[in-house]
Amino acid sequence: MKTLFLLSALLTVISPRTYEKCELARELRSHGLDGYQGYRLEDWVCLVKHESSYRTDVVNHNWNFWFSIVSTDYGLFQINSKWWCEDGNTSNSRNGCGIECIDLLDDDITDDVQCAKRVVSDPQGMRAWYGWKNGCQRDLSNFLSECSL
Repeated sequence: MKTLFLLSALLTVISPRTYEKCELARELRSHGLDGYQGYRLEDWVCLVKHESSYRTDVVNHNWNFWFSIVSTDYGLFQINSKWWCEDGNTSNSRNGCGIECIDLLDDDITDDVQCAKRVVSDPQGMRAWYGWKNGCQRDLSNFLSECSL
Protein backbone atom coordinates (compact mmCIF):
# COMPACT_ATOMS: atom_id res chain seq x y z
CA MET A 1 0.00 0.00 0.00
CA LYS A 2 2.75 2.47 0.95
CA THR A 3 4.71 1.58 -2.18
CA LEU A 4 1.65 2.18 -4.35
CA PHE A 5 1.05 5.54 -2.66
CA LEU A 6 4.67 6.62 -3.14
CA LEU A 7 4.63 5.55 -6.78
CA SER A 8 1.39 7.45 -7.28
CA ALA A 9 2.93 10.48 -5.60
CA LEU A 10 5.95 10.37 -7.89
CA LEU A 11 3.83 10.07 -11.02
CA THR A 12 1.43 12.82 -10.04
CA VAL A 13 2.42 16.28 -11.11
CA ILE A 14 1.39 18.61 -8.34
CA SER A 15 0.66 22.13 -9.46
CA PRO A 16 0.53 24.15 -6.24
CA ARG A 17 -1.13 27.51 -6.06
CA THR A 18 -1.20 30.46 -3.70
CA TYR A 19 -4.45 32.39 -3.84
CA GLU A 20 -5.01 36.06 -3.20
CA LYS A 21 -7.69 36.58 -0.55
CA CYS A 22 -10.37 38.01 -2.83
CA GLU A 23 -9.62 35.50 -5.59
CA LEU A 24 -10.11 32.69 -3.09
CA ALA A 25 -13.34 34.23 -1.84
CA ARG A 26 -14.76 34.22 -5.37
CA GLU A 27 -13.59 30.65 -5.93
CA LEU A 28 -15.06 29.35 -2.66
CA ARG A 29 -18.33 31.15 -3.38
CA SER A 30 -18.49 29.48 -6.80
CA HIS A 31 -18.09 26.11 -5.03
CA GLY A 32 -21.11 26.82 -2.85
CA LEU A 33 -19.41 27.52 0.47
CA ASP A 34 -21.06 30.87 1.23
CA GLY A 35 -23.73 29.94 3.77
CA TYR A 36 -22.89 26.23 3.76
CA GLN A 37 -23.89 24.73 7.12
CA GLY A 38 -24.57 28.28 8.31
CA TYR A 39 -21.01 29.56 7.81
CA ARG A 40 -20.43 32.73 5.84
CA LEU A 41 -17.83 33.14 3.12
CA GLU A 42 -15.78 35.21 5.57
CA ASP A 43 -15.47 32.19 7.87
CA TRP A 44 -14.19 29.98 5.07
CA VAL A 45 -11.64 32.47 3.76
CA CYS A 46 -10.43 33.27 7.28
CA LEU A 47 -10.13 29.54 7.99
CA VAL A 48 -7.94 29.02 4.91
CA LYS A 49 -5.83 32.05 5.83
CA HIS A 50 -5.05 30.60 9.26
CA GLU A 51 -4.65 27.00 8.13
CA SER A 52 -2.56 27.30 4.95
CA SER A 53 -1.97 30.99 4.19
CA TYR A 54 -4.04 30.48 1.00
CA ARG A 55 -1.60 27.84 -0.32
CA THR A 56 -2.71 24.52 -1.83
CA ASP A 57 0.58 22.67 -1.26
CA VAL A 58 0.94 22.94 2.53
CA VAL A 59 1.72 19.77 4.49
CA ASN A 60 1.98 19.78 8.30
CA HIS A 61 2.85 16.81 10.47
CA ASN A 62 1.21 16.25 13.85
CA TRP A 63 3.55 14.70 16.41
CA ASN A 64 2.90 12.74 19.59
CA PHE A 65 4.73 12.79 22.91
CA TRP A 66 7.41 10.38 21.59
CA PHE A 67 8.09 12.59 18.56
CA SER A 68 6.43 10.24 16.12
CA ILE A 69 4.14 11.49 13.39
CA VAL A 70 0.59 10.47 14.23
CA SER A 71 -1.17 12.23 11.35
CA THR A 72 -0.60 14.83 8.68
CA ASP A 73 -2.67 17.80 7.48
CA TYR A 74 -2.89 18.48 3.75
CA GLY A 75 -3.71 21.33 1.42
CA LEU A 76 -5.71 24.53 1.48
CA PHE A 77 -7.99 23.45 4.34
CA GLN A 78 -5.35 21.30 6.11
CA ILE A 79 -7.42 18.12 5.89
CA ASN A 80 -6.24 15.55 8.45
CA SER A 81 -5.05 12.08 7.41
CA LYS A 82 -6.30 10.41 10.58
CA TRP A 83 -9.93 11.29 9.91
CA TRP A 84 -10.51 12.52 6.37
CA CYS A 85 -8.01 11.30 3.76
CA GLU A 86 -5.64 8.37 3.11
CA ASP A 87 -1.91 9.02 2.89
CA GLY A 88 -0.58 5.48 3.23
CA ASN A 89 1.33 6.41 6.38
CA THR A 90 -1.31 7.14 9.01
CA SER A 91 -2.37 4.05 10.92
CA ASN A 92 -6.11 3.46 11.29
CA SER A 93 -7.07 6.28 8.93
CA ARG A 94 -10.85 6.70 8.81
CA ASN A 95 -10.70 8.39 5.35
CA GLY A 96 -14.09 10.02 5.88
CA CYS A 97 -13.87 11.87 2.56
CA GLY A 98 -12.81 8.79 0.59
CA ILE A 99 -9.83 10.51 -1.06
CA GLU A 100 -6.07 10.26 -1.27
CA CYS A 101 -4.39 13.03 0.71
CA ILE A 102 -2.05 13.85 -2.16
CA ASP A 103 -5.07 14.94 -4.21
CA LEU A 104 -5.46 17.85 -1.79
CA LEU A 105 -2.12 19.39 -2.81
CA ASP A 106 -2.81 20.42 -6.39
CA ASP A 107 -4.41 23.55 -7.80
CA ASP A 108 -7.81 21.90 -8.39
CA ILE A 109 -9.62 22.60 -5.14
CA THR A 110 -12.86 20.82 -6.06
CA ASP A 111 -12.03 17.75 -3.95
CA ASP A 112 -10.68 19.96 -1.15
CA VAL A 113 -13.99 21.83 -0.98
CA GLN A 114 -16.02 18.61 -1.05
CA CYS A 115 -13.99 17.23 1.84
CA ALA A 116 -14.21 20.51 3.79
CA LYS A 117 -17.99 20.33 3.36
CA ARG A 118 -17.91 16.83 4.80
CA VAL A 119 -15.78 17.94 7.77
CA VAL A 120 -17.98 20.95 8.61
CA SER A 121 -21.10 18.77 8.42
CA ASP A 122 -19.97 16.91 11.55
CA PRO A 123 -21.18 18.19 14.94
CA GLN A 124 -17.97 20.19 15.54
CA GLY A 125 -18.58 22.31 12.46
CA MET A 126 -15.79 24.85 11.96
CA ARG A 127 -14.49 24.05 15.43
CA ALA A 128 -12.85 21.00 13.83
CA TRP A 129 -10.12 23.41 12.68
CA TYR A 130 -7.81 25.07 15.22
CA GLY A 131 -7.13 27.85 12.71
CA TRP A 132 -10.80 28.84 12.76
CA LYS A 133 -11.17 28.45 16.54
CA ASN A 134 -8.06 30.50 17.27
CA GLY A 135 -8.20 33.08 14.49
CA CYS A 136 -11.70 33.41 13.09
CA GLN A 137 -14.20 32.92 15.89
CA ARG A 138 -14.87 36.66 16.01
CA ASP A 139 -16.66 39.40 14.10
CA LEU A 140 -15.58 38.95 10.50
CA SER A 141 -18.04 41.40 8.96
CA ASN A 142 -15.23 43.51 7.42
CA PHE A 143 -12.90 40.62 6.57
CA LEU A 144 -13.76 40.68 2.85
CA SER A 145 -14.72 44.34 2.56
CA GLU A 146 -12.05 45.09 -0.06
CA CYS A 147 -13.15 42.22 -2.30
CA SER A 148 -16.14 43.78 -4.09
CA LEU A 149 -18.08 40.53 -4.00
